[in-house]
Amino acid sequence: MHSEVQALIARSNRLGADPTTTNYAGGNTSAKAQVTDPVTGGPVDLLWVKGSGGDLGTLTEAGLAVLRLDRLRALVDVYPADAGSGNPVDPEREDEMVPLLDYCRHGRGGAAPSIDTAMHGLVDAAHVDHLHPDAGIAVAAAADGPELTKEIFGDRVLWVPWRRPGFQLGLDIAAVARANPQAIGVILGGHGITAWGATSEECERHSLEIIRTAQSYLDEHGRAEPFGPVIDGYAPLPPDERRARAAALAPVLRGLASTDRPQVGHFIDSDVVLDFVARERHPALAALGTSCPDHFLRTKVRPMVLDLPPTAPLPETLDRLRELHAAYRDDYRAYYERHATSDSPPMRGADPAIVLVPGVGMFSFGANKQTARVAGEFYVNAVNVMRGAESVSRYAPIDEAEKFRIEYWALEEAKLKRLPKPKPLATRVAFVTGGGSGIGRATAHRLAAEGACVVVADRDAEAAATVAAEIGGADVAVAVTADVTDGTAVARALRAAVLAFGGVDLVVNNAGLSISKPLLETTEADWDLQHDVMAKGSFLVSREAARIMTAQGMGGDIVYISSKNSLFAGPNNVAYGAAKADQAHQVRLLAAELGGHGIRVNGVNPDGVVRGSGIFAGGWGAQRAAVYGVPEEKLGEFYAQRTLLKREVLPEHVANAVFVLTSGELSHTTGLHVPVDAGVAAAFLR
Repeated sequence: MHSEVQALIARSNRLGADPTTTNYAGGNTSAKAQVTDPVTGGPVDLLWVKGSGGDLGTLTEAGLAVLRLDRLRALVDVYPADAGSGNPVDPEREDEMVPLLDYCRHGRGGAAPSIDTAMHGLVDAAHVDHLHPDAGIAVAAAADGPELTKEIFGDRVLWVPWRRPGFQLGLDIAAVARANPQAIGVILGGHGITAWGATSEECERHSLEIIRTAQSYLDEHGRAEPFGPVIDGYAPLPPDERRARAAALAPVLRGLASTDRPQVGHFIDSDVVLDFVARERHPALAALGTSCPDHFLRTKVRPMVLDLPPTAPLPETLDRLRELHAAYRDDYRAYYERHATSDSPPMRGADPAIVLVPGVGMFSFGANKQTARVAGEFYVNAVNVMRGAESVSRYAPIDEAEKFRIEYWALEEAKLKRLPKPKPLATRVAFVTGGGSGIGRATAHRLAAEGACVVVADRDAEAAATVAAEIGGADVAVAVTADVTDGTAVARALRAAVLAFGGVDLVVNNAGLSISKPLLETTEADWDLQHDVMAKGSFLVSREAARIMTAQGMGGDIVYISSKNSLFAGPNNVAYGAAKADQAHQVRLLAAELGGHGIRVNGVNPDGVVRGSGIFAGGWGAQRAAVYGVPEEKLGEFYAQRTLLKREVLPEHVANAVFVLTSGELSHTTGLHVPVDAGVAAAFLR
């Protein structure tokens, strides 16, 4: 790897790791250097620049687009530029330039060049940073941004008026840099900052100088309460009340935000958000929308804002949210119709991506957890921008027509179309009990692999955390501690699921245990324990999950991991077999009751799953081996030999059945029990 590329990646990772510098997937960095052309053997000047859709904090060499600088700069001669006059450039001509970037690429592979590539290639400096720091955008989005830029930076940093990202913006910045050799960078109106330097170190130093100088100015000159006084009754609820209220609102909000297409949710109750929604000016500022293109592409042009105090009765609040949602959809359709042209992409959906609730916090939504979380983070950035701009001036984002041009840009539409096809369980939130081992662990892994967000619930907190960590980070899986015999604990665990992902769509009732004893040796305690965990536990989990699913209005799946013993009458097994029969009939009862809400309830009947099973490892294996007179280590083989297929049932086989039942292929199936027993004739369904 070229030394300049090494320095570029190191600089990018440092800048991307600091939220005061730029946000996730925001901004781009570049380096220029001369290498030997492997074809001609002669020197060639190259540009390495962060590719489209990448993230600075995690950038690697594979995430860089590599272009020949001579060919990139030759595009100036074919572009119908306005020579920095400020006159509008035909957006269709701008769009013509992007495909030409592919003809400037050098070598094999590399990331796709982003729309900001021209900015990096045309500026005559070895290293260039384009970033979206809150302090810089606050100046860029202030009503008197040009004057503030001069007051804050003198002639060291210049102002470039708003220009949609593209080739002309690159020409504008390059012209300013050429005309002002003393300058280290520019403030881009309504957008962010760009800095440059002769070395990677100098470029990074200049970027940080611009950001820190802007922040120092805001800190020293800004008004103390730019959002106005706190509205009476809008102060944040105490933490426990706040999160309980959020858990009650989240499923309804997620259902509303999923009117056009299913969404995953994220909840934030940071001080920044709570202070903003408590202040007098938050409705007016929120209505202005965000400014930076990176912000509103993820947050939509403006959020939905609840106009009731947090102490309003819950039914009244829910009714008002439904009214506001209907109005939001009408407003968004009107926005689209005001600005759409005959060649605009179709409207992508009229639901809000951000919902602000005074006293409670912010709910954000997206096609997956990461997208939902990042949307919320971007709106926090937007609040910081508003605060900075309002503290020294007046917040004045780019106008609505410009926002529409970017939101429905043909290039943005093309980027969306390049996204991979969603996995079968994408947007679905799964709650798996007994997820810390055996069938539960295998099921959690399978559902996550198929695109679901997974909540791993187990009374063993360490085991649940281990499985969640195996699956991935908090954007994919979280662990909760839950004793399914305790209704309060079950409700708490499902509230945690709601706060993590916005709701619940898919429940797997898997928690279980077994004690193998003859009838005369089975105690009341043996009976009660097994019925409490499996019969009562499944009932408690299903009841709480059904509350959430009906509030969402998005349907759902409940799957019971029952057993072939719900049908097969084996010896020394009365308590376990009866509890499993109870579970099996719950499937039928709930399928009949919940079908009107689009909730499907099905079951899986495994044979004994020995390998990887927490139940068998906990003593059940030894007990059953004694009943059948075989060594415990041979129990799996014994079970396999008594089946029609002569195959041992493993946790993964049960997980496969859960996936098939919930993937959508059996969308018209409910009340079904699927045997996963390799063929036990005595357990055939009749």
